[in-house]
Amino acid sequence: MSLFNAYMSLSGAIDADVRRDERLAHHTTYRIGGPAGLFVTVHSYAALLKVVSVLAEERVEWVILGKGSNVLAADAGYDGCVIVLDDEFSRIQVGKGGLLTAGAGALLSRVVNEALKAELSGLESCVGIPGTVGGAVSMDAGTRREWIGQRVRDVVTLRPGEGLHRYEASEIEWGYRCTSIPTSEIVLEATFQLERGQKQAIAEEMEARLRRRRSSQPMGRPCCGSVFRNPPERSAGILIESCGLKGAMAGGAQISEEHANFIVNTGRASAADVVSLMGRAHDAVRDRFDIDLACEVKLLGFGA
Repeated sequence: MSLFNAYMSLSGAIDADVRRDERLAHHTTYRIGGPAGLFVTVHSYAALLKVVSVLAEERVEWVILGKGSNVLAADAGYDGCVIVLDDEFSRIQVGKGGLLTAGAGALLSRVVNEALKAELSGLESCVGIPGTVGGAVSMDAGTRREWIGQRVRDVVTLRPGEGLHRYEASEIEWGYRCTSIPTSEIVLEATFQLERGQKQAIAEEMEARLRRRRSSQPMGRPCCGSVFRNPPERSAGILIESCGLKGAMAGGAQISEEHANFIVNTGRASAADVVSLMGRAHDAVRDRFDIDLACEVKLLGFGA
């Protein structure tokens, strides 16, 4: 693996910003994480193809990063290439018949607002969810009752070494915080099938949902969202709270006092602090309830 060769091949040669040793703390909602070996922001499809090709030739591991809202990066960083999709991948287009197409790099909050402006209903459940369209579609963001996949008509991905592929929504298995889209593919855009609605009614529903989130979640504090998937018919947050862990701390990390399935950075937390609390919560729930909580946070740079 040669990060240096990849850096030299990509620097100044493509429509992208290429940096070395960029701290991931600047690119995750946790505000935690050491340097990435390479950090590449691509502005076009052609640039993405070139980046993926060079990384394959140099055998450099890579990962796509949206807004880092479901990621915990290691304190030591990530010895590979982090790719961010920008510009060409951030476009949003409202079409006929209630269709809205958004690039993978578009902020989900922007997509929700564009739907509101166009008086299109169907994405109200996404209000307040951080991150990008690519991340939201890849993990089927939402709850067990409402998830983004319910509104997807089709998804376009890049299969490295092969080219573009379009999935109809019916070809994708939409699970709780997961999909059948291979992790080796890069989501490029998604088209949503929405419905005509009244702007005021849509706005009121969004505001009501946002109020509920604000009242029950640590909005505005550095975190990655919910840490564990809810087990069937149970709430991970309630299980952790029942173990007396609300407010528990490790270094600068704290199990949120608003919602026990959130771990927040109080201002000086390390990744090791967060992992310590994750392990403590997981083990406490397992020992008391015999339930093995599944982590839904993507760990970056922690090895196999």
